[in-house]
Parts: sequence; C-alpha cells; structure tokens
Amino acid sequence: MSIAGFPTSSDIYLEVDGVRVAVVQSYAAKTTKGSISVEAFGEPEPVATVPGQAVHKVELTRLYATDEAIRDGIDFYSLSGFSLVICKPDKKIIYSDCQWSSIQEDASIGSMVLEKVTLVASRRIETGV
Repeated sequence: MSIAGFPTSSDIYLEVDGVRVAVVQSYAAKTTKGSISVEAFGEPEPVATVPGQAVHKVELTRLYATDEAIRDGIDFYSLSGFSLVICKPDKKIIYSDCQWSSIQEDASIGSMVLEKVTLVASRRIETGV
C-alpha cells in the first residue's frame, strides 16, 4: 500500500485465475443502473419503479504486463473473464467476470504497455481489508 493512503500502480491490477497479469496506473469507474416505471390505469403518475441491472464500466490508464505474463505470452486482446482488483487502505474492490470493450495502444514496438483499456464487469464486490 502507498504511504499516503492513495492507490498506487501495485494496488490496481488485472488478475486471471488468481494470477496477477498486469498492473494499472489509474482507473475511472462508472456504474449505471436503469429503472422501469410501473404505470397503473387511471393514475396520472407511475405507481412504482423497478430497478434495472447495474452496468459497471471501468476505464484503465497505462497497463503494464507483469514479467510472468510476458513470459507466458499474454495477449490482452484475447483476455476474457478476468478481474480488476483495486486495493484501498480500508477495503478491496473487485470487478469480476470482466470483458474489454476497447483497447488503445500507444507504445513502442515490443512494449507490453497499453494506454487505455475500457472494460465492462458483471459484478462489483467490496470487501474489508
């Protein structure tokens, strides 16, 4: 953990089958949730709302493949079902069953750095540390 209490690149990482495959410099997460209005005949306004499913979208900046992942020949473009783990001083946030929706690569030839990766996660779990 970082001394100041803010996440560092070692505190934000991608994990596949329990193995850390990349560290991430920073992230921005957005969760959206739709809802459906329940209308009743003769009522001027909806009588209730039903919550929809949450959609977790996370944009990662500067992903660095771990040495082990590079040795194993990681291909970020073929990753699916991975997890994003964010360690904070008082909790751990895990986005699981992730799929990437966009990858932007701005690195030199042979480099294992991705500039921006946007992913969508099925679940978001918070645990106490």
